[in-house]
Amino acid sequence: MSLEERYPNLKHKNPHLRKRTMQQIAEEYTEETISELVSILYSEDVTFRRTAARTLSVIGLDTVPLVVDELNNSDNSIVRASCADILAKIIFYHGEEGKFPPEAIAGLKQALEDPNPLVYLSTIGALGTFGKSAFNIFKEALEVDNIAVQVAVVDALGSLGDERGLELLSNLAEDETIDVYIKDSAISALSRLEQVIKFNQ
Repeated sequence: MSLEERYPNLKHKNPHLRKRTMQQIAEEYTEETISELVSILYSEDVTFRRTAARTLSVIGLDTVPLVVDELNNSDNSIVRASCADILAKIIFYHGEEGKFPPEAIAGLKQALEDPNPLVYLSTIGALGTFGKSAFNIFKEALEVDNIAVQVAVVDALGSLGDERGLELLSNLAEDETIDVYIKDSAISALSRLEQVIKFNQ
């Protein structure tokens, strides 16, 4: 039996039926279910693929090992980006501050060096769900040899609300030796961070 035959309602036109099916799967899942849902991430049917990804997010922490493995080892950039998005939702809905699955953290840090923009931007977005816990990861990511990653990380620091970012962004904004895109992004992010911190006080 194919996966489409096994989970036909995950690609049903009715979104309410898809949602009920997701919830039912999440209540009754097994290790085999998780593996099958990960396989659906390779489907060319966008609805089928996205619903499977959302189902993995609903299931939560038990999906992390397989999702991280695909994030770091799949040869399909869409699958890798989907896995970063899944981890973002799992962390947001199922993670506890400072108690995120270590394999999720390690997998996302590795994905920051992915050559595909779709993947590393999704990864930076996922790390942003860690809140202030992501600061040191983002700080390290500024060493990644990719200007686009560095600019995206600087932008993320501007929204993190972490006061430690003030000094870091100030130094970048005043550094005449770095790429102009990073410098300009740092100036913009610094202004935004100041506003975010002020709003949170």
